[in-house]
Amino acid sequence: MSQAEQIEAERPAAEKAEIVLSVRDISVAFGDHVVLDGLSMDIRRGEILGFVGASGSGKSVLLRSILGITKKQAGTIRLFGVDLDTATEAERMRLDMRCGVLFQHGALFSALTVQENIQVPMREYLDLPRPLMDELALLKIDLVGLPADAALKYPSELSGGMIKRAALARALALDPELVFLDEPTSGLDPIGAAEFDELVVKLRDTMGLTVYMVTHDLDSLFTACDRIAVLGKGKVIVQGTIDDMLASEDAWVKSYFRGKRARQLDLAGRSEI
Repeated sequence: MSQAEQIEAERPAAEKAEIVLSVRDISVAFGDHVVLDGLSMDIRRGEILGFVGASGSGKSVLLRSILGITKKQAGTIRLFGVDLDTATEAERMRLDMRCGVLFQHGALFSALTVQENIQVPMREYLDLPRPLMDELALLKIDLVGLPADAALKYPSELSGGMIKRAALARALALDPELVFLDEPTSGLDPIGAAEFDELVVKLRDTMGLTVYMVTHDLDSLFTACDRIAVLGKGKVIVQGTIDDMLASEDAWVKSYFRGKRARQLDLAGRSEI
């Protein structure tokens, strides 16, 4: 039985209607180097899925393949029920508008203010008057917890935490249903990272977002994620709740979630794992 068939067989019927992103048997290789080898996974509506794996395991490759940046050699990606390989240009545009992306390190345009950065998706997909775009940008700035005066600042004038929030505001510019977060807490101090995790959970709850989060942050996995998928050997080797991760006997999963660093965490009553 393939990984895709196993996932389909194990998933309760009630969950099948809630899939917003379905990846089936994805393979990606660069020359002779196989990065993803028949990988399959799902994201359910309204959940925060943490995606984790060793450095170089292919987490970013999978994300870039889903976004259409990296070409896959095999497999199917269905977004909101639409096969991306057969989608028309109009369908792809509508799907793009239903998704938001926060790239690692923020990836803000340095020559644009925060307000102008947030307006980039609006200019690309919508035809709105400037005053309305200004108003919408200010709403997004407030939504992510930035002060109003951040609107006219340039990325070089922002702290690392403010850059992350500004990039998140841009990801939310079109009121997406699905948001991709690539290492959203990297480079942040523990307090800033915890506050960002809280913000993501709050936005999920208030806006009904579905969140795909690539992360190495154990705190994020413990406190923000409803479910976790672990990438190894080109496939999802374990997926489930944090309790499923703690119960796994896979060597890498065991080392990552139950190793010396993990034992320092005192979350959800787990002071010793």
